[in-house]
Amino acid sequence: MTIEPFRVEIDAEQIADLNRRIDAVRWPSPSWEARDDWSSGTPEPYLREFVDYWRNSFDWDAAQERLNQFDQFTADVSGRKTHFIHARSPHPEATPLLLVHGWPGSVVEFFEVIPRLTDPTAFGGSAADAYHVVAPSLPGCAWSAPATEPGMSPAKIAGIHAELMELVGYDRYVAQGGDWGAVIVRCLADIASDKLIGIHVNLVLPIPPQEVDDPEALLSDEDKAYLAHYAATDFEISGYSHIQGSKPLTLGYGMSDSAVGQAAWILEKFYAWTDNNGDPADAIDWDTLLTNISVYWLSGCFGSAANIYKQYRDAITGGLRNKPRVTVPTGVANYPKEIWHSPRPWIETEYNLVHWADMPAGGHFAALEQPQAFAEDLWSFRQALG
Repeated sequence: MTIEPFRVEIDAEQIADLNRRIDAVRWPSPSWEARDDWSSGTPEPYLREFVDYWRNSFDWDAAQERLNQFDQFTADVSGRKTHFIHARSPHPEATPLLLVHGWPGSVVEFFEVIPRLTDPTAFGGSAADAYHVVAPSLPGCAWSAPATEPGMSPAKIAGIHAELMELVGYDRYVAQGGDWGAVIVRCLADIASDKLIGIHVNLVLPIPPQEVDDPEALLSDEDKAYLAHYAATDFEISGYSHIQGSKPLTLGYGMSDSAVGQAAWILEKFYAWTDNNGDPADAIDWDTLLTNISVYWLSGCFGSAANIYKQYRDAITGGLRNKPRVTVPTGVANYPKEIWHSPRPWIETEYNLVHWADMPAGGHFAALEQPQAFAEDLWSFRQALG
């Protein structure tokens, strides 16, 4: 297993091709569904303005430099190429941290939090709060190789990440994740608990604890009301995952050929899943959104990233059930606009909960939306671990 330095280097022809595709877009026929609200998906007036900015104002070279501000590498892990950021702290006693993104995110999610985690003294923290950060791209995302066979489950990815941390030289570490990253970190606690100082997540799926005869008896009226709302809205919220979890190949053809279609698909999630006032830019600026979307487009990874849902779908239903209680010390950050919440009594049953934070603002993309609060909570979690 070897580690090689890596830099993002997109050539001018790829940008020219992107621009040609935007210029040649065929917009759908006008209909009432193209209205300004988001109830049927990304509204056409907003998308037209957004992709015009992508075509004429967005500076990919500047975005690429933001990516390359961090030391990046690729490694052969379990026979496949894994791309990752490795940002060492200037504080030598820093704690190693595995930072795991989800979909439709990427390591772009961590632009603002990595400096706060590696050098907290520059952002109001102390040297004791510092982390050495390893942030891998998930298999099939950005510049990590896609799965070449079925079975790339969260547990398998957790094993790849554990192997990566060993290769980088960290024997003991903290792991943090949101979205699929949270699922992977949960699996890591099962297969590599001896390596973990603690795990921290900003999402726990609302799956009833299996070892409790009557899980609902643990719940408050507020918890029950949330779960009823979740059950009533899950179909609408999860439509994308049914497609990606069943027919990702069919979806991938269109998304890999249409830059505007891909932008619309991803942008809608940043509207629906962030703490905003009707515009995703309330939570995350357009340049950052387009950097993330451009990573998907320019690396050609949309199809393989979507295929992850098909390979993972059993993890949501059966794969996360009947698992042993997590004994690794666990921290949970509860962001108000996160779309999936598990009631705290269920989490306390399933995890060795040592840290809980009800965050004042933020949603699903917590590291992007609230980088200072996200970092401060990880500082507090490190202190809770002793």
